[in-house]
Amino acid sequence: MDDTTVLVLSDPADKHLAMLEALPDETHIAVGDSAEAFARSAEEADAILCWPGRRALLCEVLAMAPTARWIHTRAAGLEDLISPELVGHPAVLTNGSGVFSPSLGEWVLGAILYFAKDFRRLLQQQAAGVWQQFDVPFIEGQTVGIIGYGDIGRAIAARVKAMGMRVLAVKRHAPAPGNGDPLAERIYSTADRLEMIPRCDYVALAAPLTPETRGMFGKAEIAAMKPEAVLLNVGRGPVVDEDALVDALTRGRIKGAALDVFLQEPLPPEHPFFKLQNVLLSPHSADHTPDWVDRAMRFFLEQFERFRTGAPLRNVVDKHRGY
Repeated sequence: MDDTTVLVLSDPADKHLAMLEALPDETHIAVGDSAEAFARSAEEADAILCWPGRRALLCEVLAMAPTARWIHTRAAGLEDLISPELVGHPAVLTNGSGVFSPSLGEWVLGAILYFAKDFRRLLQQQAAGVWQQFDVPFIEGQTVGIIGYGDIGRAIAARVKAMGMRVLAVKRHAPAPGNGDPLAERIYSTADRLEMIPRCDYVALAAPLTPETRGMFGKAEIAAMKPEAVLLNVGRGPVVDEDALVDALTRGRIKGAALDVFLQEPLPPEHPFFKLQNVLLSPHSADHTPDWVDRAMRFFLEQFERFRTGAPLRNVVDKHRGY
């Protein structure tokens, strides 16, 4: 491939765009946060980078760029970007999946240790000047069930497996018997998740938000959890029925929950989660490492080289399914 035209949907003042200077000299770049910014370059566009890019703007630009063959978004989640216009456009869509997985895996492991070692109690005793010993259980030998066994799910599995924990998982399509996984002892289909959940001491949600996963973890799933089990969500907030979860946590039906994502973000200050002592909250920042934006851009640069040379792109998205 010779000359390549890339449309970058972004605030032109974003400092991270300076990293695009690493692209080959024959690359033509147009940057803007309005459709007007691409009036001269859209017709010959080869690729579109959503950085982060708004759904409405992308729809406008797609109508102007019929020859674009590749669209990349730095985000992993796609629920705010997928549209009929995007699904209907012939360009291949890729996302930033994998860039954020290691930090999310670490966060889940940290949350497991938080509940297992009762760090909240330690902090409360320290603040009160209380010396009171108590037993803390091993996490070794306990079971983590992962719903959404993609890149994030496997990052969780690798880290908890290293701590001696057992791993079970749920995927949309479970592998055929005999196709062993190096991390998960067993992989269930989505339809069989109620069979897995009662076997778990921790249930980690790492599923994307799609019409099929919205509200997937509801009353039946919460009722299937052990009373001493903990729910951890680093996927998307609407995957969980929050009312059912608040009820279960308030009644002590389950031990607790560690949540990085929510139905409404920012979480309203009056939300019950803030007052529940058995909840660990994170403001959707479990994957916000100091260099997360740099990492996302480096991944795009690697993807661009694949696109330019005709190598297979990573993270190709099924636009109809949304992941």
